[in-house]
Amino acid sequence: MKIKSLLIANRGEIVVRINETAKRLGIKTYGIKTAKEPNALYLRLVDDAIDFSESTEEIPEFLDIERIIEAARVHKIDSIHPGYGFLAENPYFARRCKEENIVFVGPSDTAIYKMGNKTIAKQIAMRHKIPLLQGSQGNIKNVREAADIAGKIGYPVILKAAAGGGGRGMRIIEKASQIEKMFKMATSEAEKAFNDPSVFIEKYVKNPRHIEFQILGDHYGNYVHLGERECSIQRKHQKLIEESPSAALNEKLRAEMGEAAIQIARAVNYYSAGTVEFLFDDDKNYFFMEMNTRIQVEHPVTEMVTGVDLIELQIRIAQGEKLPLKQKDIRLKGWAIECRINAEDVQAGFSPNLGIIEKISLPKGKNIRIDSGVTDYSVITPYFDSMIAKLIIHAETREKAIQATSAALKKCLIKGIKTTIPFCQKVMNNKKFRKAEFNTSFIEKELDNLYHQEPEDEMLAAYVATFDFAAQLETDRITFVDFERGKNISPWVLNKRLKSL
Repeated sequence: MKIKSLLIANRGEIVVRINETAKRLGIKTYGIKTAKEPNALYLRLVDDAIDFSESTEEIPEFLDIERIIEAARVHKIDSIHPGYGFLAENPYFARRCKEENIVFVGPSDTAIYKMGNKTIAKQIAMRHKIPLLQGSQGNIKNVREAADIAGKIGYPVILKAAAGGGGRGMRIIEKASQIEKMFKMATSEAEKAFNDPSVFIEKYVKNPRHIEFQILGDHYGNYVHLGERECSIQRKHQKLIEESPSAALNEKLRAEMGEAAIQIARAVNYYSAGTVEFLFDDDKNYFFMEMNTRIQVEHPVTEMVTGVDLIELQIRIAQGEKLPLKQKDIRLKGWAIECRINAEDVQAGFSPNLGIIEKISLPKGKNIRIDSGVTDYSVITPYFDSMIAKLIIHAETREKAIQATSAALKKCLIKGIKTTIPFCQKVMNNKKFRKAEFNTSFIEKELDNLYHQEPEDEMLAAYVATFDFAAQLETDRITFVDFERGKNISPWVLNKRLKSL
């Protein structure tokens, strides 16, 4: 079936991204307008916007399955792309689309369910002899069972929500005395976040690398992997900087881990784009962690090094086409780095920084890609994720990619709110990052502070502060004393001298 119209059931930069490819394929695009972002950039770019402004607030707009399905039906839209987050990994949403003869641009509801439940996913990996960390073979019933397993595999251990992700429902336990408290916290958080209190337990690897493989599969049993992404620069299990490929892997490991990722996908008859995630220790052992059954935020770095449009292939696979690529066709060329530019106050623990973007100017040029969903005067609200743009750089080598990323970050201008740009600059200038000597503990252990300042920033700030102070004194009609000459000096003369510095 040829897709003719597509409802992008999401917001922000991913709608802009999907819309671009869909239009190139001749597909009419629809977006969802909400009262929380009535002037969002993506609403100007899609062909038509469906108004969800009148909301009961009982179910958030982008999580209201029946309302989204009804909107597609009323407007005779034949397909829905969920993007990432929201309903992207909701098996019921995928099933409802199928029941209404709407093409869901993603995998089957069965694959989403099996891979979304971490316990089932681990059991599948175990059957296919994919390396796993020691731990429970299923969900834990109570604190006593957790304590028994932890005692056998040894501390530290980690509790994880069976239905979860993004660090929610996750607790690290260093010693036996913490078990009861952490079990209650993990199950409670899992219940609130995923409506499912189930948790499992496994050995905790201190300071691993986080490496994920991009895979593609079609309805005919064809699969390829598109290499790996290094996602170890993160805080509280949230990724901040990604790159492809990873400096930790050689060709042998890449082929082995890629094949393991494909085995996981094949086991659930997976089709569409998906990501299989692994933990990677200092001894180059890898362990299956989870599979994300959707397009990832960091997918652009894979597109930059492979030249493959993942959204296009998602759409083509969804409309029944065969995967046009064989594994031998996939070649990783050069290096790509992605920096997530979030509206966050880094010095305040990455807390969201709300407000109006007074001015945004991001670099352009060869091998620079910007994925963004904001413009001048866009409002950063408390209702949605704080990411406002992604800066993606491609170069011949990792060293050149880091240099180019650092140079591009200096050209980023965002006024009105605080962002993670200074943090990204700090990472690019870090010696251990440049040598690829890092893991998931990098932020906590390797950065003495989280905020990069150019050498001239302090002097410039002092000049501006002094100039402003002088201007205020002029307003108050106060004169300065020129201590060198022992006489009064007018603020106008002082300002002139300051400007000449």
